[in-house]
Amino acid sequence: MMKNGKIKVLFRHRSMEMGGVEKVILSMLNHLDKEKFEMTVCLNINQGELRNEFPRHVRKVYIADGKEDFSKNSLIQKLQLVKRKLKLKNADKDPRIADKLLNENYDVEIATTYSVYKTVLNSTNKKSKKIAWLHSDLTLPGFEIYREDIFTSMKQFDYIIYGSQQCKDALDQKFPDEKFPPGKVVLNAIPIEDIKIKARAFPTDFGNVPTFVSVGRLHFRKGYRTLLEAHNRILNDGYIHNIIIIGDGDDFDILAKRIEELGVQNSFKLLGTKMNPYPYVKNADFYIMPSESEGWPLIIAETLILQKPILATNVGGIPEMIKHKKTGYLTEYSQNGLYEGIKEFLTNKNLVQEIQENLKGIEKHFDNEKIFSAIKDIIETVHQK
Repeated sequence: MMKNGKIKVLFRHRSMEMGGVEKVILSMLNHLDKEKFEMTVCLNINQGELRNEFPRHVRKVYIADGKEDFSKNSLIQKLQLVKRKLKLKNADKDPRIADKLLNENYDVEIATTYSVYKTVLNSTNKKSKKIAWLHSDLTLPGFEIYREDIFTSMKQFDYIIYGSQQCKDALDQKFPDEKFPPGKVVLNAIPIEDIKIKARAFPTDFGNVPTFVSVGRLHFRKGYRTLLEAHNRILNDGYIHNIIIIGDGDDFDILAKRIEELGVQNSFKLLGTKMNPYPYVKNADFYIMPSESEGWPLIIAETLILQKPILATNVGGIPEMIKHKKTGYLTEYSQNGLYEGIKEFLTNKNLVQEIQENLKGIEKHFDNEKIFSAIKDIIETVHQK
């Protein structure tokens, strides 16, 4: 198992679309000691903007091709999708398919999100230690139909890493009788200097209209449908502003249709995915996160580094990151909550100035070395047990 004294670690993940978890994975792989760990990533699908961003010392294996590798012919593409779905279904039923691709045994196997918990637990390597990463608040109503299944999986791991204090505390408080494995809260690392450099990569000009930017997947839990309605309502009340959304996802077409129905194409814009969203964040007036649920969102920390006033819903780990009316503004997740928050930023110049002043030197609160050291210690300790 161990090779040249190194601990062999396998990370399992679905795909590499632009997202917070994906950036956390890349940050870990770039900073974990390659003299101590021999690292492999196995993707279910070789797909997403970040699929080729793994460091050179990390081996990448994948079960199925991504859409980037599909034919441009729509008929052939449909056949490829059917074939891929069947391939993934077979791999889900028979873990030996992944084993043949990997052709290795690992000391530690890590499930990066709850969506691949069963994948790791079904590994034919019963001797490996298994670590689960949890980024979500499982107490939310949206998880009700999946919760028992996720809990059953969690209890089979050797260790759990929680992405925020809130997602751990919420479980402990709401489900005190559930017996989970040992675990620890490890916040996400922030590549501070890299963010600053990328934020200067190209100019962006939003004109003289107050502009909010948001970066995220277009998924119903991210709250963009609710934000759109709040935006239209506040426009009708005479408060001129623009909202720029960077990202892609299942809700793109739904949002685009509703934008057209409301006639707000010039003020609520969907820019799609951008490999480097930071110049947009840096040059906007405000950042907005309208999520219904979150863990410890990396983009919030990155925006704090860029010293941009943030309006965010008071959910998940966000209150651990933002002090209300000190380093940002927290509101309830609702159309009315977002309406009032946007209005506050547009009309209360003193509040905005105070937040901007408090954000100076905020990066001192982020200790990346402590985070990477904690992950290293967890892997080594779990492996030795």
